[in-house]
Amino acid sequence: MLSFLKRRQFGFGLIAGLGLVLVLSYFAIAKISGRHRSSPVKSNSSLTPPVKSSNAVSLDADSDGIPDFAELQSYSDRENFRRWFTLIAEAQFYRVTPDWNADQRDCAGLVRFAWREALRKHDRLWFQKMGRGYDAVASDVGRYNLHNSPLGEKLFRISFGSYKDGDLASGMFSEFADARSVKSFNTAFISRDRQQAQPGDLLFFHQPWVQKYPYHVMIYLGDSKLFQEDSTDWVVYHTGASPTDDGTVKKVQLSVLDQHPNRRWRPVESNSNFLGFYRLKILD
Repeated sequence: MLSFLKRRQFGFGLIAGLGLVLVLSYFAIAKISGRHRSSPVKSNSSLTPPVKSSNAVSLDADSDGIPDFAELQSYSDRENFRRWFTLIAEAQFYRVTPDWNADQRDCAGLVRFAWREALRKHDRLWFQKMGRGYDAVASDVGRYNLHNSPLGEKLFRISFGSYKDGDLASGMFSEFADARSVKSFNTAFISRDRQQAQPGDLLFFHQPWVQKYPYHVMIYLGDSKLFQEDSTDWVVYHTGASPTDDGTVKKVQLSVLDQHPNRRWRPVESNSNFLGFYRLKILD
């Protein structure tokens, strides 16, 4: 009788053990199956695009060194900038604005001054600061604001390379840029043919024998923003200082420069000292 009970207990234990194994196996299979249903199939990591940071100030889609946030990407912003830029530059021929620092009055200084002022808010205080001779020729540039942009007043790139995080801290942008830096890092070549030029483009000349300032820049206006004139090929530029004077702003037609007594200043394709027309990268 005792042996029978022992065998019966053993049988019940065996059956219970098998049942427990089956139950555990069922839950394990269900868990694995659910995991496969809820988890997406992993893709090849080399084909998966990187996740972009929400702080996208480092984006430079065209790798031109100028961050996307500083480029004027709408037609209206580009046109508004051109109108303000050329107006401010031309106005310096008739009356130099006192706010233009006397120590920075040269050919590149005229570009920097007109560029910076074109991006400001043109309100009543601005017109008071600039003085006589200014009208609201366009709406303000909406894309870029000197007061809330990471670049601030440091508009000008002064080194090669595409834009990346850390460029501002490492001094790749500055409030100052000479004619060579404006050409090399802040503009793109368009053509040596004036028919391809637009108002606000820059003309560059290179005099390699001039050691200190071998590059010279002019601003192409097209038609005048201040007066109704028949000509539509105006340029404006600062002559630069010399040992005997501080230089002056000049406004002249391309057709007149074509006949300049010194051939190296003629903006014609046959003049090897004329580098051509360049467009600001923020407009390109």
